[in-house]
Amino acid sequence: MTVHDKFLALGTHYGKVYLLDVQGNITQKFDISPVKINQISLDESGEHMGVCSEDGKVQVFGLYFGEEFHETFDCPIKIVAVHPHFVRSSCKQFVTGGKKLLLFERSWMSRWKSSVLHEGEGNIRSVKWRGHLIAWANNMGVKIFDITTKQRITNVPRDDISLRPDMYPCSLCWKDSVTLIIGWGTSVKICSVKERHASEMRDLPSRYVEIVSQFEAEFYISGIAPLCDQLVVLSYVKEVSEKMEREYCARPRLDIIQPLSETCEEISSDALTVRSFQENECRDYHLEYSEGESLFYIVSPRDVVVAKERDQDDHIDWLLEKKKYEEALMAAEISQKNIKRHKILDIGLAYINHLVEKGEYDIAARKCQKILGKNAALWEYEVYRFKEIGQLKAISPYLPRGDPVLKPLIYEMILHEFLESDYEGFATLVREWPGDLYNNSVIVQAVRDHLKKDSQNRTLLQTLAELYTYDKNYGNALEIYLTLRHKDVFQLIHKHNLFSSIKDKIVLLMDFDSEKAVDMLLDNEDKIAIKKVMEELEDRPELQHVYLHKLFKRDHHKGQPYHEKQINLYAEYDRPNLLPFLRDSTHCPLEKALEICHQRNFVEETVYLLSRMGNSRSALKMIMEELHDVDKAIEFAKEQDDGELWEDLILYSIDKPPFITGLLNNIGTHVDPILLIHRIKEGMEIPNLRDSLVKILQDYNLQILLREGCKKILVADSLSLLKKMHRTQMKGILVDEENICESCLSPVLPSDAAKPFSVVVFHCRHMFHKECLPVPSLTSPTQFCNICSAKHRGPGSAILEMKK
Repeated sequence: MTVHDKFLALGTHYGKVYLLDVQGNITQKFDISPVKINQISLDESGEHMGVCSEDGKVQVFGLYFGEEFHETFDCPIKIVAVHPHFVRSSCKQFVTGGKKLLLFERSWMSRWKSSVLHEGEGNIRSVKWRGHLIAWANNMGVKIFDITTKQRITNVPRDDISLRPDMYPCSLCWKDSVTLIIGWGTSVKICSVKERHASEMRDLPSRYVEIVSQFEAEFYISGIAPLCDQLVVLSYVKEVSEKMEREYCARPRLDIIQPLSETCEEISSDALTVRSFQENECRDYHLEYSEGESLFYIVSPRDVVVAKERDQDDHIDWLLEKKKYEEALMAAEISQKNIKRHKILDIGLAYINHLVEKGEYDIAARKCQKILGKNAALWEYEVYRFKEIGQLKAISPYLPRGDPVLKPLIYEMILHEFLESDYEGFATLVREWPGDLYNNSVIVQAVRDHLKKDSQNRTLLQTLAELYTYDKNYGNALEIYLTLRHKDVFQLIHKHNLFSSIKDKIVLLMDFDSEKAVDMLLDNEDKIAIKKVMEELEDRPELQHVYLHKLFKRDHHKGQPYHEKQINLYAEYDRPNLLPFLRDSTHCPLEKALEICHQRNFVEETVYLLSRMGNSRSALKMIMEELHDVDKAIEFAKEQDDGELWEDLILYSIDKPPFITGLLNNIGTHVDPILLIHRIKEGMEIPNLRDSLVKILQDYNLQILLREGCKKILVADSLSLLKKMHRTQMKGILVDEENICESCLSPVLPSDAAKPFSVVVFHCRHMFHKECLPVPSLTSPTQFCNICSAKHRGPGSAILEMKK
């Protein structure tokens, strides 16, 4: 038997050869000889096949054309190996193994000639040809021959010579063109063919072999093959029966091992079931492999078993078998490009069925969202299935709401389910689902029917308002929101511009939330005029006050026609803000305000109005007589800064010791305290007089200190500025050809530098020829700048004369 990437070649005891594809189908059949076929060999192209049989016949022929070689020997031929590149004309070579290892080559005359490569060490039972290297095994060990140099480059002796070579044959395989793997008995060796350094050659071959790994296995080796950096080993197993106390043949094992330098590590181990394994010997099993497909063929006398690496499909099969659906789904999603036999959707549907069968409806419904995706038909199927088991509520939160959109009947069916048993859940769905998913009028009618049984149910009423909103029936929705006093009423008005619908509902809105209602009315003054609002609130003056108060805070002038009305409203409902209103309003009728404040005996407001109307003396009198507050009276007098008021204050306080004390403590900085002290009657007992006098003296000393300090600062500043002016005037002034005489407007410097000249330069930077200035008189010997004197800036006191 041998394996190629394209097919498997299998020989029988009856001289027939079958070519099978990787699925096990027979593609070709050959009759070679009527006796047992010992070995079949294929070249790398899969176009030539060599066959040897028990009767000593060897044939090499093309599978697809008539080329053929036939030879009969006088002894059984155990093995044949065709050159890997036999298809090439320069590589028409093959070897046969029996008692001798013969190399057959086709000469230039198209004749075949043979040469003996090795003999004399027993039958040759295994040959493997890779590239230019031929490896074979006989009774003594393993040899490697270099076909290019015609030299044998190594001999690897057999370890356990007690084993019969015919019963425990050697297994050879090339991992690559320089790595040979040997399995014999229980021993495994990995050999590497290396180039010898030129200085070491002498009479030695150009190549040598190094054993890079060697270890013992637990069982006898029937076959060996490479798998990446690991090894696949077909093991012949013998076990001891405890009852009969004798050895018997167990099922063969296929192990994957990781070779190390002197030992190995078992990765996996599988027992194989083949027919009549109890009767088989180690030599009855063979292992061949296909490098391209990573397929391994285990051949026994009655069975051929194909082994391959588990792929992701196999892993998913195992997970599904163990009912690990979630792990299977995850594995399929991760490797969706590599799986061939499974579909993510099929696995997902199986997972949903499994969850439903287990009664885990919530989890199954949640998985629908991911598994069903945008498949509307599958969604509808699952919804009806959940309805059949009474679990519509479980799947409702996960229904698609946009892409895809299911039939309206699906959503209506779920809404009816909730409406019958769960008003809160029904309201949640209506709030979360877009209104275009279902027939809105059908659901509205259903809610109305339920309200006939429970007309005051707030949940149903609010939900009905939302349904009206979806249906653009904003009037009915607004009426329900106002009845429920729901916070969303203002959002509804803003969102859908319902200001025309609330003109007759202003009182209801303000009763619900006056702050939000007033803010909304003021923000949309262009849609609902101030006059209209005031008319609607005519019977509710307290609400009028709230509205006008906020209007005044926003703009002092917009509510001008209602400022007179506001005086009464503030006086009735909000006196603390009356005085700020009187202060800030410029349209308030003062006489009307004074009348109202007099009637209600509002002293502070009356005092302010009197002072604003110019009647400060009456205002001060009211503070003294009504409030009896000397501090406020003094503060008022300070604000007005009127000497007559201070006089009235002193006269009123002169017979009231507590008032005198207050005046003494506060009057010092505004009025001469002597005016007050001279008017105090002798013998009058004044509380804290000593402290007050001390304070007056302290205030006086403080004033003196302040005056002295100011004086020092003024003197220092004057001196500093004088010095600065002096330094400035002492600086030189540049005179060049560009300067002109301010009188004659000609250059001050003559064109002839040798000619004598005289120039007068003032500190104001004006320049004159000396002869252009007026001649000084006896009464005024000092010369002045004519320009600056005319502008009344003061004359320049210093004169710079330049003479040459």
